[in-house]
Amino acid sequence: MGSSDDDREEWTAATRVVRAGRDKALTGPFVNPPVIHASTVLFPDTDTMLGRKQRYLYGRRGTPTSDALESAVTELEGAAGSVSCPSGLNACSVALLSVLSAGDTVLMVDCVYGPVRHFADTMLKRLGIETIFFDPKIGIDIADLFADRTAAVYLEPPGSLTFEMQDVPAIAAIARGKGAKVIVDNTWATPLFFKPLANGADLSVQAGTKYLGGHSDVNLGLVAANEAGWPALKETHGTLGLCVGPDDLYLGLRGLRTLAVRLDRQMQSALTVAEWLTHRPEVARVLHPALPGDPGHALWKRDMAGASGLFGVVFDGWSMARAKAFVDGLALFGIGASWGGFESLAIIAHPRKVRSAVPWSAEGPLMRLHIGLEDPGDLIADLQASFLRTDGL
Repeated sequence: MGSSDDDREEWTAATRVVRAGRDKALTGPFVNPPVIHASTVLFPDTDTMLGRKQRYLYGRRGTPTSDALESAVTELEGAAGSVSCPSGLNACSVALLSVLSAGDTVLMVDCVYGPVRHFADTMLKRLGIETIFFDPKIGIDIADLFADRTAAVYLEPPGSLTFEMQDVPAIAAIARGKGAKVIVDNTWATPLFFKPLANGADLSVQAGTKYLGGHSDVNLGLVAANEAGWPALKETHGTLGLCVGPDDLYLGLRGLRTLAVRLDRQMQSALTVAEWLTHRPEVARVLHPALPGDPGHALWKRDMAGASGLFGVVFDGWSMARAKAFVDGLALFGIGASWGGFESLAIIAHPRKVRSAVPWSAEGPLMRLHIGLEDPGDLIADLQASFLRTDGL
């Protein structure tokens, strides 16, 4: 007897990314669901419309295309439900708005993605919501930061510039005891390598623009919620009128199908490149939690099943001019925002500008690398050539 969908609970993550969201009611006989462009949805009669007695009511409220992607993410995250958003940043902001009200306080990790910090410092502040930033290494000491109106904790393991891990289970346990919701930006690890909801979080955010899409051609965000977080997330998302275009939903779903293969390759290549960089005399530190010498390695090893292709490199005593020349001299690394696609990227990062609780001090400039699907030997040769070209600058 062959296996069937009845065996889903025993499937590995690699199988789930291929099979999830492929309900025959949505796809019919097709491998991929139809890409439905819709605003108006027709009803068979007035009673059906007034009673909202059919699944699809209006294009903004969902189509088989959005259902396919959202149900796949719900399954991968082990969630009660998921919503799709026009960008990763929008997914972060919707998650925050779903758990916060005027007069509340949110505790936010200091290594948070810069635009999320900006959202907290501007929009949340305008709404009468206070943000307190905290040391990523705080662990159980976060209990000291809670007050009567602390409604949420926002985590990002690891931070996307400085790569500090956070103790998600310990922090989530304390937050739950205090009646606060926990949001985790899970873009770096994806649901394949980390399950925020299984580790105590209420909401798990992904910038689908990155690894889920995988081809640098889509803006997309996803938020998955547990039973406690789902009603407010669904209501907030709908009230804000958010929806994603059908072509972007399709690209996200297409990218999802190869996520396991791409992410495994990029993890292995990144570890190869990162390990090589640890032996370079020009490098003070490599910021990668999957490396045994990293301060967050123990937490990474305990909580995550793998690592992505994104990490940081601190140059040893370099000037900013030399760091810029190094990045400009790379042939196989593009210079551009975002990450998670098939191509390698390098940027100079400025974490001092987006820290407040714990100042960032480093031996020299910080370069962030994203390792794509190129041969790691070629990438190393490219890095080595740029080291040689900038020697003495």
